[in-house]
Amino acid sequence: MDVLVACPRCGECDDLIGRSADDQIEVECQACGLTWVRNLQPQCAKCDSRDVRPAYEAVVAKSRGTQLSMQSAKLIYLCEHCDTVKLAQYLITNSPLMPDRLPTD
Repeated sequence: MDVLVACPRCGECDDLIGRSADDQIEVECQACGLTWVRNLQPQCAKCDSRDVRPAYEAVVAKSRGTQLSMQSAKLIYLCEHCDTVKLAQYLITNSPLMPDRLPTD
């Protein structure tokens, strides 16, 4: 599962409280007490590059037996350096990408 926000001090990702103030989000970690302003500009989780492009990824579920059905799509960001193959595929097809992991049960 992708983590959207984690504490830069202790790595906590669940016990966080966010407050909106002046077009930014202030986050407080309940585990260690650190407070920081969340950067809302998307970046690559692998290389920290800001050279990312928006794309959609399919959200799939099993509908009957082993048949998979697309339930919805979620916005993801593809890095121009780390995700070149996926980004090229998305730009050619202009269709939601299949997730890396498909439901198994």
